[in-house]
Amino acid sequence: MLYLECLSGISGDMTVAALLDLGASRDRLLEGLASLGLDGYEVKIGRRAKCGVEACSFDVILDGEEDGGSHDYTEQLHDHDHDHDHEHSHEHTHTHDHEHSHDHRHPHVHRNLGDITEIINRSAMTERAKATALRIFGIVAEAEARVHGNPIEEVHFHEVGAVDSIVDICAAAICLDDLDITEAVISEISEGSGHVHCQHGILPVPVPAVTAIAGEYGLYLRLTDTRGEMVTPTGAAIAAGVRTREALPDSFRIVKTGMGAGKKDFPKANLLRAYLIEERKKKEELWMLETNIDDATGEALGYVMDRLFRAGARDVCYLPAFMKKNRPAWLLKVVCDEDRREDLEGLIFCHTTTIGIRRYPLERTALPRKILTVKTEWGEARAKAVFRGEQTFCYPEYEDVARLADETGKPFQDIYEEIRRLAAEV
Repeated sequence: MLYLECLSGISGDMTVAALLDLGASRDRLLEGLASLGLDGYEVKIGRRAKCGVEACSFDVILDGEEDGGSHDYTEQLHDHDHDHDHEHSHEHTHTHDHEHSHDHRHPHVHRNLGDITEIINRSAMTERAKATALRIFGIVAEAEARVHGNPIEEVHFHEVGAVDSIVDICAAAICLDDLDITEAVISEISEGSGHVHCQHGILPVPVPAVTAIAGEYGLYLRLTDTRGEMVTPTGAAIAAGVRTREALPDSFRIVKTGMGAGKKDFPKANLLRAYLIEERKKKEELWMLETNIDDATGEALGYVMDRLFRAGARDVCYLPAFMKKNRPAWLLKVVCDEDRREDLEGLIFCHTTTIGIRRYPLERTALPRKILTVKTEWGEARAKAVFRGEQTFCYPEYEDVARLADETGKPFQDIYEEIRRLAAEV
């Protein structure tokens, strides 16, 4: 599970840097980016200090740029309130200079979502990385369509901004795939204040595309008094596109920590911290309910067992017992989850003559299991596969065995053994 701590906002380059610092493969990243076939940019991967803390840096430098300034999607946002940080060390530069079919220094050239989809689909990225990148780009395009009041197919990404965003988004997708991230939690995202200059004029922070994404995908923002833009549309789209859980687990173990440095200098360290975490498995909170019953009919007891199972009891059984004055009776035992306990106690009080129920917490050792569906010559049937070390035990489901026996007239035991044999071969 990935946790992104966005106390200094989030951008595409910060995300990629943090994932690289977590251990994503640089070689796989550069191979994937090279397969996009984009021209006219360099990638610099290095280290950058923020408030005395060293972190990974990832910069996309376009042809004609000296400072690695960030162009973000259609609006090409620039924050003039802060200077960029150029304290690079140990940087590795990778140049992409193919035969130029477009001049990347002419902003009148555009790409739409279909063009970008084609670029990603024809690359050598894995299918999972492609799907992630396309999902994130779709979020950006949706936000732009809402902001400008255009259909999504008419949203165009200006050439300079598009190259930077394609690289950032595809790089993030490649790194997420390489780390095998299957779940992600995004913290509350801090955002700055003031205004930014863009192609369309001066816009307030957060910019409209960021607010559109945050509103649509339920990202939580915290506005701060830090002057400048801390959340880019690409960063917001990545957060929205990868998040699978609303909150962190109650208890978890930190496997590794990575930090990605932003370009700007803020009073607080401009870092995106990423964690790989493992959730602590919760113990089952089970309860045993017990009561002695000596004055209920067999029909009533059978009805109670059926109702208890239908209400979610894990197990129900009756044991013969002798009560005071040697009266024969039944001991009702019910295993249930904590959240079912009160409802099941209510059913027992309602449908039996008991006036008291004993209860105590229960611990158990449960073997892992799963339900299999097999195809027999008489139809489909289910079986429960139970695992203990390298051993597997298969138990056909009673209802399916009984149904096939009724439908075919075959002996119950013959159908049971055939289902078990087929399940063992799965």
